Amino acid sequence: MENIYLYMIIALAILAIADLVVGVSNDAVNFLNSAIGSKAISFKTIMIVASLGVAVGAIFSSGMMEVARKGIFNPGEFMFNEIMIIFMAVMITDILLLDFFNTIGLPTSTTVSIVFELLGASVAMALIKIGHDGGTFVDLLNYINTSKAAQIIFGILLSVVIAFSVGALVQWVSRLLLSYNFEKKAKWISALFGGFALTSITYFIFIKGLKGTSYASESFSILGGETMNQFLEHYAASIIAVSFIIWSLLSFLLVSLLKLNIYRIIIIVGTFALALAFAGNDLVNFIGVPMAAFSAFEQWSASGMPATEFPMGVLAEKVTANNWLLFAAGMIMVLTLWFSTKAKNVVKTSLDLSSQGETKERFQPNFLSRGFVRVAVGMSQMSSYILPETWQTKIEKQFEAPVIKLPRDKVHELPAFDMVRAAVNLMVAAVLISLATSYKLPLSTTYVTFMVAMGTSLADRAWGAESAVYRVAGVLNVIGGWFFTALSAFVAAALVAYLLNLNLEVMFPILLVAAFGLLIRNYISHNKKSKEVKEEDSLTKAESSSVQGVIHESAKNIANVVKRGNRIYTNAIKGLAKQDLALLKKNKKQVVKLSNEIDELRDNIFYFIKNLDESSVGASNFYINVLGYLQDMAQSLEYISKVSHKHINNNHKKLKFNQIKELKQVDNKVEVLFDDIKEAFDSESFEKIGAILDDKTEVYNLVKQKIQAQVARTRSEESSPKNTTLYFGLLLETKDLLNATMNLLEEYHGAHDSSIKPAVLGEENQKH
Repeated sequence: MENIYLYMIIALAILAIADLVVGVSNDAVNFLNSAIGSKAISFKTIMIVASLGVAVGAIFSSGMMEVARKGIFNPGEFMFNEIMIIFMAVMITDILLLDFFNTIGLPTSTTVSIVFELLGASVAMALIKIGHDGGTFVDLLNYINTSKAAQIIFGILLSVVIAFSVGALVQWVSRLLLSYNFEKKAKWISALFGGFALTSITYFIFIKGLKGTSYASESFSILGGETMNQFLEHYAASIIAVSFIIWSLLSFLLVSLLKLNIYRIIIIVGTFALALAFAGNDLVNFIGVPMAAFSAFEQWSASGMPATEFPMGVLAEKVTANNWLLFAAGMIMVLTLWFSTKAKNVVKTSLDLSSQGETKERFQPNFLSRGFVRVAVGMSQMSSYILPETWQTKIEKQFEAPVIKLPRDKVHELPAFDMVRAAVNLMVAAVLISLATSYKLPLSTTYVTFMVAMGTSLADRAWGAESAVYRVAGVLNVIGGWFFTALSAFVAAALVAYLLNLNLEVMFPILLVAAFGLLIRNYISHNKKSKEVKEEDSLTKAESSSVQGVIHESAKNIANVVKRGNRIYTNAIKGLAKQDLALLKKNKKQVVKLSNEIDELRDNIFYFIKNLDESSVGASNFYINVLGYLQDMAQSLEYISKVSHKHINNNHKKLKFNQIKELKQVDNKVEVLFDDIKEAFDSESFEKIGAILDDKTEVYNLVKQKIQAQVARTRSEESSPKNTTLYFGLLLETKDLLNATMNLLEEYHGAHDSSIKPAVLGEENQKH
């Protein structure tokens, strides 16, 4: 039994490394979002600046380790064995929870998760102790630091509302003053903006970055014998005033003499500052618990007392962390920053929701998002009645975004937003976090940076009529996820603590293996999904401006749809024959994926037509018709897949042998037809289409025969209405599928001209 605690310490050290990896993947969005979104500097430069910030912040983070030791519970009320159970429960829960959010690509707060895990595990252990000792529920207050827990909950609500509101207000004022033509404004305006922004960020570095370090409580002769903390408190106003003057003058010199872009400098300094703050303050969320556990283990080992009798009051004492451990943790964080694909996934969510341009909307609207948008539209209409028309005209002019014409293949290179918004994001987040820290309010870095980005997006009119309802739904999903974090962290940590307490020697290895098993499973699943995004069967957008060009460009799409449609149709018949519910369920997912991809192509029609010249209208008609037929095919496949799954899922009677046999005959004919079509489009041998069209009556006649056979069966021997409905539904939808396919082939057969060489996009651009 004595060795179990040594094994737990080793396990906690391994969990700390894994937690650093998943934690950085989640929190990278806090400091990468603005720099990546604005494309002010190269991705490599962004990563170098962020890595330096993370490394410096990690080394200076020793003063922030106390929350894991005594911030949430009163350690003196627990024995060593109980403390170890609490810490193990927290780490197992934390790593799984953060990895779950990273996998689905949503940013969440590592601070809130660790606090509520500590709260949940300590409440569970306290209730077990109270129950064992015959105490009452009121005794729980002796074990838990309730004021700290209340502060955290208050901090969640406060950070969401304040960050969004202040971000929106500052961005609106900044855009009103600077407009989108900010680089053409007078040099003194850029210098003042630079002075204000850089003062905010440097004050943030001092307050948030240095105040929590072990050096902040030491006295220095250069500061008149005061500690750094005392000096910052006494001379805060003077430091801000002097910084503003120095930074404004320096900004003016950089803009005037060196012709540098001050907004780019703000983004570089801001990225470094937020990365430093993240590592300096959030490192405790990943290694604070294992370090507190190791400290407790050392004290218990030296005492010689049984684990069940050694009180942990020693954890209430301040202990300085080992700087080498902090350095090692910082290096792990830097490596994760460079190599984590999940970090990129979380950053993408934030950028998609704040993008100025069109993006693929990840979230579906709900009644809340629709309600918010309607209220916002109503308020906007009210303001138009209040403000004079001349004011409205001037405001509209300042918010008029420039039109940047790029070739279609270069559109993805546009920044998600401009440098003014990126600078405001960093500046406002820095100010709010530093103010909260100075007043000892526990604002979450994740909540502040994300909500500031959303507020600036709203003020910058990035959420237009085309995207507002989706973006608001996305923000609500993320906020809902934050509250889910708190609740699930509390419940899961409490449950794990309870299970560990039942039988530590048995449950500890079982839960540890389960945790790492889930991590590995999530990692494999994430890699699989990442590869699927780039899979060869995915559909591509047409970019040519001639009919013959679109014919050749779309050939791969047709081949892919036919190939996947063939597989979906066959699996539906096979699933019905074998009553294989798992296969039919998977088939439903496949057809939904196909339909979504075709819908994406239809959504691109606007941009396709906008880029055509006057002589290429025929290409748009052809492309629209092709997409229409593809959608008809997908709808037929969706119906076939859905009714097959529904029939088996509801445990209805199995289809009769003759029905299965006839469906297999139809499936074989459809398979041969689709294979011929796929071969023709894969090889771009469009002359084969005529031969396929000539043979279409054979498949049609077979389907008609099966329908007639079922009519005869229904009149004489069929006894199941459900079977009859399903069978007729499958055959009739097969007819529709064949009709859509043949219409598509006829469109190609009529439009294709082998004597004309298809235009290539590069050649078209050269002509113009």
